[in-house]
Formats: sequence, C-alpha cells, structure tokens
Amino acid sequence: MNKSGITVVIMLLLFNTALFGQKYGHGQDSVNCIENLSLYRINYKIWKDHDFDEKVIKQVPILSPWRWVFFNCPESSQNIYIDGVTILKYMIDKAPDDSIRRKYIDTLMMVYDQRIKYFGSSPTSREGLVLGRKGVDLYSLLPDKYYEVYQILKRSVDLEGNESTGAVLVYYFITTIASAVNGDIDSTAIVETYDKVISIADENIKADKSDPEELADWQNVKKNIESNFEPFATCDDIVRIFEKKFVATPHDTDLLKQITTMLDRKNCTNTDLFFQAAKNLYDLAPTPESGYLMGIMNMRKENYEEAAKYFFEALNNLQDSSLISNADLMLANIYMNLNDYPKARAYAYKGLAINPGNGSFYILIGDLYARSANQCGDNDLTKKVAYWASVDMYQKAKSVDSSVTDMANERIATYSGYFPSVETIFFYDLKEGQPYTVGCWINETTTVRAAK
Repeated sequence: MNKSGITVVIMLLLFNTALFGQKYGHGQDSVNCIENLSLYRINYKIWKDHDFDEKVIKQVPILSPWRWVFFNCPESSQNIYIDGVTILKYMIDKAPDDSIRRKYIDTLMMVYDQRIKYFGSSPTSREGLVLGRKGVDLYSLLPDKYYEVYQILKRSVDLEGNESTGAVLVYYFITTIASAVNGDIDSTAIVETYDKVISIADENIKADKSDPEELADWQNVKKNIESNFEPFATCDDIVRIFEKKFVATPHDTDLLKQITTMLDRKNCTNTDLFFQAAKNLYDLAPTPESGYLMGIMNMRKENYEEAAKYFFEALNNLQDSSLISNADLMLANIYMNLNDYPKARAYAYKGLAINPGNGSFYILIGDLYARSANQCGDNDLTKKVAYWASVDMYQKAKSVDSSVTDMANERIATYSGYFPSVETIFFYDLKEGQPYTVGCWINETTTVRAAK
C-alpha cells in the first residue's frame, strides 16, 4: 500500500475517537500504531496469498511493523497475537542457528502471555485455551522444557476441564510422566493426571458420538494416553482409578471393556475388580472377547474345566490372532494343571503356529517334559532323559523370544542338574553328544548330556 492509501486508513480510524484513544494511544504514537498495524496486516495478507513463498517473504517486510505494534499498541487488535504465532513459527523454522531460534521461541511465548493479558476476557482468548496452545507449542519446539510445559498445561486443564483439546491432554500427560521420572514431581502425579485426562477424554467420546471424525480423534487420544500410562501402572493403581467408576456405573460396557483390557494387559486378572467387571461384561455383551475374559477369570480361580469351556466358546468366534494365541496358551496351561500333558502340548503348538515368536509356549512344553520325567522311565537313565528334551525347549524359548530369557535360564540351570550322571550314561552304553529319542508320550529326539 502507498503512503496515501495508509493515510486514508488512518483518517477513517480517527472518526471513532473513543476507540482510537483506547486502542492506539494519542498523538504521534497513535499515527505510528495505525501505520504499522496497517502495514503489517497488508503484508501479512500478501504472505498468505502467496502461500508463504520464501521469495515473496524476503521482498515483503513484516517483522519490524508487527514487532512495533506488539510492543507499542498491544490492545489494538487480537490479530497481533493470532498472526504473530504464524509469523514467529515461520521465523523459528527458518532461523539460521539455535541461538536465534530460541529468541524467536521466547517471543512466541510472550505472544501467548500478552494475548491472555490484554484479551483474556474474550472467549477466543481465554486463559486456559491460550495456555494450552502455548504449552503444546513449547513442548513441540523445546521438549527439554518438559517441566515448564507440565506446569503450563496443568493450569490449562484445570481451567478448561472438559473443553481441553486432545493435544493438550496428551502433552499434559507426557510431561507429567517426564517430570515424575526425572524427580521434579512426586510419582503419584502420574496416576492422578491419568485419572483426570482419561475422564475428560471419556466425556468427549460420549459427547462426540454423533460425529464420526471427532469420535475417532478422541478415541485415538484415549489410546495414546493409555499406552503412555501402561508402563507405569501397577495393579493397585488401576484398581484405585477404576473401582469408583465401576461402582458408579457397573453396567457401562465401554468402561467394563476398558477395565478388563487394562487389567488383563498388566496381568492383574486375580483382582476382585477384574472378576466383577469380566462377569458384568459377559452378562451384558457375551462376545468372544468377553468369553475370553471369563475364561481367564475362572482360570485364576482354578476353575479349570469352567475356564476351558469359555476359551473353547471364544475360539469358535475370535478374529484377533493375538487373543486366539493367548487362548491357546491358557488352554495349554489348563490341561497341564489337569495333568493331560499331550493335550496341553497340542494347544501349545497350535498357539505357536499363530505366534511363533512367543517363547512362553516353549517354556510350557519344557515344563510338561520336566514334569513327566519320572513318570516316563523305569530306571536311572530313562527317568532322567526327559530333562534333555525339557532343556532343549527352554533353549528354543529364549532363542525366539528375548523376554523369556531369564525364566529360561533359571530352568536350564535347575534341570541341567537332573541330567543322568557320566557313570549312568556309560553304564547304558551311551556317549555324550549322540542323538537320543525320548519315549513315552514325549517322543522327542534330543542329545545325550551328563549332569555338570
């Protein structure tokens, strides 16, 4: 815009003298305010119209007039702060070095603070809303400032409540964890914050059920929060959080699924809350998944035959391969406890066909062989050869699944001591290292070894 155009804008604004005095000051300062405001707004529109093309931006100055208005006419327009965020994020992205980048970030934080100071009474600039944006931006730009972000977002969520955005909730929880892990706050804050943010997410999921896109967004927010919480949650934490919710709404199927899923993942299935929630879920929604949970519940109570019935029912209709594999593992455990070792091994191999990387199946088969050792022989040699096959399975378990290494090594150390002695091997005309087929129901080919 040329000089005469800017003068016209100034003259038009001067007609409203009350507004002029309040927003722009008086005398020459008011003229400078309007000139710089008009210049930056016109140039900002050029930036946007050219989709922030770098060549255009270099030719169209904006930072200087915007900065002048920001410091000298802070109440003149909310656009100073709305546009300022976009301008400064561009400058941050293009900063030539970290020192300059951090100065721009500091200015961006000032923009948020000043917007609250001068326009905090406006619904679009209320403190909680603006603090949420400030915290999310600060963490995105400087994640090492996690504790500062935690404090900002805590205040935001306290003010906004159920109006908090999904991004604010996720970053608030992430920075709570970081602050607790690094000793800035007590670790109990993780549980307290989880309870707060997951409740807000649940309220928004209920409120947005009519909008498929918003519902999907909030469901993703909830999954993100839960996945971050899981490594830190103990059984007591989960029960403490969900017990009061269960008492309040014991027939809420969404809540029951949430309770049983989290307790199952954390291996907290021997709790009263899991038993009650699993039963209610099955009564209200007898799906394959709820039948699977009923199987776990009965297994924990050592009602093995009842548990098997539920797992069979679930396996007829389950589609989730991980649940199918887990059901096979549960059935293998059930039949081991019922002393039906061949059937237990059959279900273990069924599960391995679906999930060959789960070493728990090989651990279980090894345990079956170790339990059978004395029953499958009638002399000093044959009563001990099953331990060779058992140790083979433990070796295989840790070769496919590093998570069971400690468990496998412990069993290997124990059962290797039960191998036949050197003298026994010699007496039965065997040599270490030669192949040997273990009979009985096991029927595995293994290698002759002596106890060390």
